[in-house]
Amino acid sequence: MKIILYIIRKEFKQIFRNKGMLPIIFILPILQLVILSNAATYEIKNIQLGYVDADHSSTSRGLIKQFEASDYFKIATIFSSEKEASIAMQEGKINAYINIPTHFERNLQKNKTNNIGVFINAIDGSAAGIINVYITQIIQGYNKNIISNLIQGSKDIQNLSTIESIPLFWYNKTLNYKTFMVPGILVLLVTMITLFLSGMNIVREKEIGTLEQINVTPIKKHQFIIGKLFPFWVLGLGILTIGLLLAKVIFNIPILGSLPLLYFYTSIYILVILGMGLFISNFADTQQQAMFIAWFFAVIFILMSGLFTPIESMPKWAQILTEFNPIKYFVQMIRMVMLKGSGWADVYPLMIKTILYALLMNTLAVWTYKKTT
Repeated sequence: MKIILYIIRKEFKQIFRNKGMLPIIFILPILQLVILSNAATYEIKNIQLGYVDADHSSTSRGLIKQFEASDYFKIATIFSSEKEASIAMQEGKINAYINIPTHFERNLQKNKTNNIGVFINAIDGSAAGIINVYITQIIQGYNKNIISNLIQGSKDIQNLSTIESIPLFWYNKTLNYKTFMVPGILVLLVTMITLFLSGMNIVREKEIGTLEQINVTPIKKHQFIIGKLFPFWVLGLGILTIGLLLAKVIFNIPILGSLPLLYFYTSIYILVILGMGLFISNFADTQQQAMFIAWFFAVIFILMSGLFTPIESMPKWAQILTEFNPIKYFVQMIRMVMLKGSGWADVYPLMIKTILYALLMNTLAVWTYKKTT
């Protein structure tokens, strides 16, 4: 035990003595959490919208005013024809335009079918889908107001009633995207920093030649590995603590669940990442190689974790692969605990999978680590 403590003490001294590593550990996570949480958004604002008004009626002007009053749209140009609007779309001057046909107001008053052309730049499919939702909501809301006015002004319609839906949003009542993104980005920071630092640390010993000296000492394999990785396990929990404080103070993210549960799960999850870092370092000869390999797997795991895109929207084969993704379980767990207030029973399946993953990765890492005695 004393040998392990000596190694741990030596590692902490080495970490805090390295002036280049300190900003990576303490400053970059803060900057990344603040910047990414504000930049990574599903909301789309300042949509450049054009329109063609072939009706020139009070009703068509009222519809345009609805778009002007929206925070999501900027009326870029009024076009005299659909051809001009399509050219502007091709040139990238507008993101979407609507075409209000002739006799728009008259057809509404006569209760005839009315079609409004909506044309959206769909190079970015997800953005186009969101723009379509925004436009549809505004048109439907305006149509509802028109129908209400017609009903109130008509003497023939007495008993006509409308159905109104009242949505109730759970876990994120204000629909603030930061409430959804901040916990996931916190997972990203804990993963990236502990993976890169642990993978590069042992490789650095190879580069400067001290690893060979350690290998010929009486220090046992498990003592060396525990002493090497334990400081980064502590640092990972420290990053989590800093992130939770920033999430609460800056973004006002709720923490409804148990903090001990969150820390216990994170402590197991970090063992998975440290095992990966050690496993990578066993096959890398330079820090650049270790960084490249770690980044290669980290990108795949992050993109398939459900952090930015729903797993349910992925192809079936991709959903199967996500079952082997430890980041997926951490993202699900931290959102469940922080936003839903989930308890031990709720995260129990995720806990078991993460423990098995930790055992597997650390077993492979220790088995592939070569120490000469």
